Amino acid sequence: MEFQTETGRIWLADARGAVIAEVLFPDAGDGVVELTRTFVDDSLRGQGVAGKLMEAFAAEMRRQGKRAKLTCPYAVGWFETHDGYGNILV
Repeated sequence: MEFQTETGRIWLADARGAVIAEVLFPDAGDGVVELTRTFVDDSLRGQGVAGKLMEAFAAEMRRQGKRAKLTCPYAVGWFETHDGYGNILV
């Protein structure tokens, strides 16, 4: 599984190019992004894809030296239960 990354977005597409998983994080200014949406297609549910998206997001924030404000309910819950990411959260 190889996620694609662009400004404000990490996603996975199927063989036809349809988005089947993504996390959206638009720029909020001053080195902060706002994680607004996590989506995983039903075909991938139960396979840990959303968690892998969160890990990819955290790695991208560290790579860019940015911090995140979480407004997506899934992301809030995920980061509350996974230690070691406090340095990327606002």
